[in-house]
Amino acid sequence: MFQLIGLVLVTALIAGALLFTGSPALFSALPFELALIGGAGLGTLVIGNSPRVAGAALAGMVKSMRGAKWKKADYADLLSGLGDLMRRARRGGMIAIEADIETPERSDLFASRPRLLADRTATSMITDSLRIHALNPGGKSPVAAHLEDAVAAAAQTRHRAVAALNSLADALPALGIVAAVLGIIKTMSLIDQSPDVLGPMIATALLGTFLGVFLAYGLVGPIAARFGQVVDEEMQFLETIRTVITAWHEGVAPGTAIELARAGLPVHLRPSVEDVDAANSNVEAFPSQRRSSRAA
Repeated sequence: MFQLIGLVLVTALIAGALLFTGSPALFSALPFELALIGGAGLGTLVIGNSPRVAGAALAGMVKSMRGAKWKKADYADLLSGLGDLMRRARRGGMIAIEADIETPERSDLFASRPRLLADRTATSMITDSLRIHALNPGGKSPVAAHLEDAVAAAAQTRHRAVAALNSLADALPALGIVAAVLGIIKTMSLIDQSPDVLGPMIATALLGTFLGVFLAYGLVGPIAARFGQVVDEEMQFLETIRTVITAWHEGVAPGTAIELARAGLPVHLRPSVEDVDAANSNVEAFPSQRRSSRAA
């Protein structure tokens, strides 16, 4: 919502200034110039990126307005779920959580956390790292290296979309100049006309430069910057998974590993100890509820 207020403010101010200072010729040319520069910008985005990256960049425009996906309640669910997995593994061995990590879509623990289960990257990090730990629980294994690589790969993939938006913002002023040059070419072909004809044509040509600069620095550039912030904040979720499982794999008690990760979260995302305990209590009732519903 905060970003939407800024978007409306910038658009209203620039549109209002154009309305008071522009001429009828500018407004008649505005749709064509916008389509030209916007279409060319979209083309550069497609040319310079894979379909997945280009799609993620376009989706990032919406995500920058919505904000980060993960909220404080999601972190409480994550920490309580990881704690439950680790405590069961400590009491009954890795066999006690084998069903959870092999088929998370059929696990009561993951089913009670649908937002976590829906995120394939986060779920895969948990299940894959625990599976690697199960292969060699008492000795040296590459769990920490695997988690670090997984976080780095996810960050690289997501930041490619941010870089694509930044590249689009960098290209827009040049595309505006291209549109302006096209207008000048048209104007020069009618150089023998009167000033009454040439004046609006020159003003229309300059409109391309104006739109390119405005779209770059007034819209796409700020949106790309905000998108980068959202990506960084969402990466904190994966970092939390890495911190908890790495600490537990190295011999830290489950409760200590959870508190270590919880204390490292930003204040606005950090759930209280009571929130984590409450999330765990709510989920502990979930399997019995499902069993009773099946019996019914």
